[in-house]
Amino acid sequence: MNELIDKALKKPLNLTLNEIERLLTLSNVEDRMLLRESARSLKRRYFGNRISIRGIIELGNICAKDCFYCGIRKSNKNVERYRLSINEIERMAEMNATLGYKSLVLQGGEIESEENTRFIESVLLRLSKFNFGITLSLGEQTKDVYKRWKDAGAARYLLRIETSNKELYSKLHPVSCDWSRRVQCLYDLNECGYQTGTGTMSSLPGQTMRDLARDIAFFNEVGAVMIGMGPYLSHPQTPLAKLDNITASEKLERALDMIAVTRLYLHDVNIASTTALEALARDGRERGVLAGANVVMPNVTDVSKRSAYQLYSGKPGLDESSYAAKGRLDASLAEIGEEIDYLTRGDSPKAKFI
Repeated sequence: MNELIDKALKKPLNLTLNEIERLLTLSNVEDRMLLRESARSLKRRYFGNRISIRGIIELGNICAKDCFYCGIRKSNKNVERYRLSINEIERMAEMNATLGYKSLVLQGGEIESEENTRFIESVLLRLSKFNFGITLSLGEQTKDVYKRWKDAGAARYLLRIETSNKELYSKLHPVSCDWSRRVQCLYDLNECGYQTGTGTMSSLPGQTMRDLARDIAFFNEVGAVMIGMGPYLSHPQTPLAKLDNITASEKLERALDMIAVTRLYLHDVNIASTTALEALARDGRERGVLAGANVVMPNVTDVSKRSAYQLYSGKPGLDESSYAAKGRLDASLAEIGEEIDYLTRGDSPKAKFI
């Protein structure tokens, strides 16, 4: 095990698929601790003890997709649908700036329409005065739409593949969802000049450890410079909820291993410690940082809107103000020897542009 970790630390992409899988299947507590400590040391090699921060604004929960695991899926009639106005978004962006965050994530349901495209363009142009590093997470679009949003001011785009296994993907989505198209969108984003991000879920029903190993290799194959992974957390109003039979502790350990091994394989990419980790354990986000993550994304959406944007049950921070969340995050990271980078936008070292 020590030799395998040493091999991974020497240079990126230095592990075979079998070796990636082996690191993901460690069961010994001491071995897992060494794995995560090594990943954190590698994170510090590239980023020091600084953690990049992006405030998240949840633009709306209207979605044209019907993914079998998602709480805001089109067929869920129990969701109170909303979309923020451009003035509301600007006000929340001002909160992001007041908190000292230099980056912002605009996240919402997947909608493909000219009206939505123009709306996002208008939002980006309105927010240009803040000089944020803006990440969009708005799903599959045409290459032309991606280019229009890039020209309007977006710098990054997160499009999670959820699983690199095409057959497993088909079990998580209706036939209208095309895995190949989603992959093509990632290549389109690269061609448009985005800092492209993707990610997967671990602990999915029917998923194997080989699938997870292939997920990590997939990140490199599509040229991702940002990784947003998390555990699969069911929502009771979805078809897959009844298949969710993995314990919270098992999900957390597997998700942390994915962060650690991804860091050891890819080295200098941005890896987020996601909110979903905090749904499994109060210190889950901090444990993600201890496993090698270097990005956190607190919610700056108005508290009054957060309960309507629940992709999974048990989402944390629904009633916590943005100021309180910032204070708690600063304190909890300080306890583990890390601090928020309030000076930069936290662009990926692999990015070829600003």
